[in-house]
Amino acid sequence: MSKAQPFNIVIAAVALAIGLLGLGFILKSAALDVKAMERTVNVKGLAEMEVAADTVIWPLQFSDADNNLEKLVARIENKNDAVVAFLKLHGFNDEEISNGSQSIIDKQAREYGGENQQFRYIARSNVIVYSSDIEKVQHALGQVSQLAKQGIAVVQDNYETRIQYLFNGLNEIKPKMVQEATEKAREVAMKFAKDSQSKLGKIKTAHQGQFSINDRDSNTPQLKKVRVVTSVEYYLSD
Repeated sequence: MSKAQPFNIVIAAVALAIGLLGLGFILKSAALDVKAMERTVNVKGLAEMEVAADTVIWPLQFSDADNNLEKLVARIENKNDAVVAFLKLHGFNDEEISNGSQSIIDKQAREYGGENQQFRYIARSNVIVYSSDIEKVQHALGQVSQLAKQGIAVVQDNYETRIQYLFNGLNEIKPKMVQEATEKAREVAMKFAKDSQSKLGKIKTAHQGQFSINDRDSNTPQLKKVRVVTSVEYYLSD
């Protein structure tokens, strides 16, 4: 091996080390530049809309009791027919009316049933109204006392018999609400950019939140409030 060869190897190694250091510095500088370019701001935009329910589910539940099972069943059937007649009198058709669940309880068959019960059997029946005519339902609700005069007490104060007001037109208003939420998010981002002496760039990411539909308040369940929040991330530049 010549004397010049080890020297050349040392020179090459030094040059390689210097090159690697220079490359590391360049990469670090480039990484800092990229990081500086990726300054962003995350903002949210809210859109709300008040709408009227377009569907109502009205369960009419009633009950009766007797010690004679045959008489009880006949009486419940008569009451069921009377409720259906009441609904048709107020403009509901066969497609809007359906028979719900029916049950009969034998108190003596219960393991822990009391011995001093006045009636052995209790029967419950439901007639369900499913309609898109909210006003018709509300008018009939105001006339339920007509059933009470026939000895039919309609239960309306528990969870099973609560009236449900639904809104099924969400797909029709979705585009408009998403646009509104996005515009409001952009307004917030522009104000942030202005306050920070920056310029608002393009959208980096955007996420549409879930739509929620709730009663406007407890007194008017037939009016709904639709709500959506959109999250948007914008680039910022000097």
